[in-house]
Amino acid sequence: MEHRADVGAQVDLLVEYGSRRFVVEYKGSGSAAVVGSAIAQVKQYAAAIGRSTIPIIAVPFMGDVGKSLCKDANVWWFDLSGNAHIVAPGLRILIEGKPNRFVRRGRPSTAFAPKSARVARHLLLDPKRVVRQQDLARETGLDDGFTSRIVRRLVSDGLVDRDARGALRVRDPNLLLDAWLETYDFEKHAILRGHVTARSGEELVAKLAEGFTRASLRHAATGLAAAWLWTGFASFRLASMFVAAQPDEALLREVGFREQPKGANAWLVLPNDEGVFDGAVEAQGIACVHPVQAYVDLGAHPERAKEAADELRTRQLKWGR
Repeated sequence: MEHRADVGAQVDLLVEYGSRRFVVEYKGSGSAAVVGSAIAQVKQYAAAIGRSTIPIIAVPFMGDVGKSLCKDANVWWFDLSGNAHIVAPGLRILIEGKPNRFVRRGRPSTAFAPKSARVARHLLLDPKRVVRQQDLARETGLDDGFTSRIVRRLVSDGLVDRDARGALRVRDPNLLLDAWLETYDFEKHAILRGHVTARSGEELVAKLAEGFTRASLRHAATGLAAAWLWTGFASFRLASMFVAAQPDEALLREVGFREQPKGANAWLVLPNDEGVFDGAVEAQGIACVHPVQAYVDLGAHPERAKEAADELRTRQLKWGR
């Protein structure tokens, strides 16, 4: 086997079986940030060792976002919980559905808790921008100490770079968005599900927006409605809208909203942090969240949400993958 000696010393596991060569990079976490870093590392090792080398990542448990990252990068993987996706000449190992054997007790530390996520969201509004930490704190409405803790975590996870002068820049906006999506839970917002009579989703979202505008209630469409407003992709039935305060009964009657969880076509969402409105603008005359917020929200939506998210990412979040 021919490969650079320094690379061979750095890899976690190098296996040669018959004509096959496997280079394995092990990480102690299957989080999107860690998997993204491991992908770059193992591909570099594989290229240095030889063209026929097959790159593989091993983690305790591989989540859905990590699987997607590996698939996009043509890197195979297995986890210590018993799942695997490895395909090579004459070899095919596909095992899925094994539960995570390494679930940690207690609330996991994350840079993407509702208030904390203001930092990632704000950075993704303009991922090429270089920003000072104090400016980031001011623009997100967070205090300096809180911002510093979140930034340290993002830097430690390899999602944000800090230069010699302390200025910050997103290392890979796709990876930062994937890492946020992995931990985001739309159901943590307070959601009022109901029905509004309308001939189409477009008429429905316009009806809600007009009523909330007249009542001076801050609002912004998200989910399927936002994806349609930003890209024009696919008609939709369900309209989701963030509202800054719970609408009173008079306003609900005015827009024709009846609480009805079963068969709902309207979700009025009281956010668990006002940061969801960061970057919101008017799209086609209707207040709409920024595409990065709409993208993570789509993960909890039905209908053609997955296709809408892909279209939104392709057309509005043009960062390349």
